[in-house]
Amino acid sequence: MATDFPDRLIRWHKRHGRHDLPWQNTRDPYRVWLSEIMLQQTQVATVIPYYLRFLERFPQLADLATAPVADIMALWSGLGYYARARNLHAAARTVMAKHNGIFPRDPAVIAQLPGIGRSTANSIATFCFGAVAPILDGNVKRVLCRAFGIEGFPGSSLVEKQLWTLATELMPARHGATYNQAQMDLGALVCTRTKPRCEACPLNDICVARATGRTAELPQAKPRRAIPLRQATLLVLLNGNRVLLETRPPVGIWGGLLSLPELPEGADAQEWAERQFACRVSAVSPAPTLVHVFSHFKLHIAPLLLQATPGHAVMEPECQWLYLAETGNAALPAPIRRILDGIQASGGKDDSGTIIKQP
Repeated sequence: MATDFPDRLIRWHKRHGRHDLPWQNTRDPYRVWLSEIMLQQTQVATVIPYYLRFLERFPQLADLATAPVADIMALWSGLGYYARARNLHAAARTVMAKHNGIFPRDPAVIAQLPGIGRSTANSIATFCFGAVAPILDGNVKRVLCRAFGIEGFPGSSLVEKQLWTLATELMPARHGATYNQAQMDLGALVCTRTKPRCEACPLNDICVARATGRTAELPQAKPRRAIPLRQATLLVLLNGNRVLLETRPPVGIWGGLLSLPELPEGADAQEWAERQFACRVSAVSPAPTLVHVFSHFKLHIAPLLLQATPGHAVMEPECQWLYLAETGNAALPAPIRRILDGIQASGGKDDSGTIIKQP
């Protein structure tokens, strides 16, 4: 093992690392924690505008904890992996209730908060409280697998345990925050998943993957399996310039977000909608289909446009008629927003029909 591994990265980061991201140059655990959660499986460029809007709306942890979860989901809309937003809210409430509003300093205690794992907890503790704690996000795993020739899929429990042992052994006693940031930056800027810039890497003379010509093979990819395809028919009930939306259950896909009603398999769209939403449907027409790609399956969405007139009966509390012009600020999943944007653009007919790829 190269004993100067941490020093190489720290020296490299001083000249070539990232130093001006919105969540850097602060020891505020709320801001660092927010960035860490948003950055999970999401690119920096995508996160930055969401991060800034979030802080403008919720500048302090207490603001987040006391906000309605619907407001949080609306700001998160489009960022994907919506369980992160729900856990963020739950963790903020836990800090207020169990820690008197003071973010805990111990990585082990931080890791007990909803939505925070070992690596994220160590990162927060390192950047905010000077802890000596290794991290192991996707970028770090890639750097370590290539530099030390670690075989196997890094997401497997056996390989991950090996990587944690290695990361702990490499963790320096000083400059831990800089070292951890350097690992992430090296993975993001140089030791990238494809086309790594080995000539610019401070580890190029000790990297096992480079020496053996295996940078394209390491880290090893997750074993492939067939991605199942699911079907869903979504109803776009339109009443003039209003659309009927319902709040999804708190768990499951798009949990807690507003969405278009899903037609049960085998049901007649007109009859079911009239019975379910106390309305009269005068016309039903299909709209172009689209495919939404989740991490574990693909969802084939077939929208149906229904011209509807609301009745006088009281609807379920999770249902609401919303003006199409107001949907831009609503907590909508990306494909639902795409459908409604297409309807507005085409004057009542969805013309998207594109393949959407989002976590």
